[in-house]
Amino acid sequence: MRKPFIAGNWKLHKTVAESVALARELAHGLADVKERDVAVAPAFTALASVAAVLSESPVALAGQNCYPEAQGAFTGEVSPYLLKDVGCRHVIVGHSERRQLFGETDGFINTKVKAVVGAGLTAIFCIGETLAEREEERTFSVLEHQVRIGLNGLDATSMQHVIVAYEPVWAIGTGRTATTGQAQEAHGFIRGLLAEMFGDVLAQEIRILYGGSVKADNIDALMAQPDVDGALVGGASLKADEFVRIAAFQNL
Repeated sequence: MRKPFIAGNWKLHKTVAESVALARELAHGLADVKERDVAVAPAFTALASVAAVLSESPVALAGQNCYPEAQGAFTGEVSPYLLKDVGCRHVIVGHSERRQLFGETDGFINTKVKAVVGAGLTAIFCIGETLAEREEERTFSVLEHQVRIGLNGLDATSMQHVIVAYEPVWAIGTGRTATTGQAQEAHGFIRGLLAEMFGDVLAQEIRILYGGSVKADNIDALMAQPDVDGALVGGASLKADEFVRIAAFQNL
């Protein structure tokens, strides 16, 4: 059985004080959540303060992004080692906003995945098709391209530190959520592709999250799908009561 994983991506929201307040609510509300992993990814400026609040809680800390170098003349960037130093255990890599808004390529994302794993952290590797790609019935070809290039050069040991997050771009921040059937179809395809690349045993161990307008009122149905192992939550993770309910999803 794969242990469910619920991650909250706070994106470009919350001051340090607001982040600390939210983290305190989550530390209290999720104190008794068991049999699942939970993490939150605040803005870089709030990481240290949130880490202090969550230090005695079951909620882990994640970085929203990184640069694939340990150090150097890279003004404005943050390395996986700096994220680890501040208390992060996970790093989100290849989010659709990084791909769409900042032009990150599959090859560049691949270097990030390797850098995160090399630093001893777990990469939350994001993939997903746009609305145009889905309407052109290219979903599977797009996902295969992203997976094959994004995970190129990783071996079985490295893949134990990778979590895949399927996020259909057309469902992020739009209020539209993939149906449970669409989510399961994509997750099943991804798991089959991972089996082809890394073997059946490892493919059955890798967790695949769904992201895209995940809310308290749809999490239970999503988590009932056999290949959906958790969620990467955006807007709903900014509300303590809703994120607590998502993390405490009910098995249908």
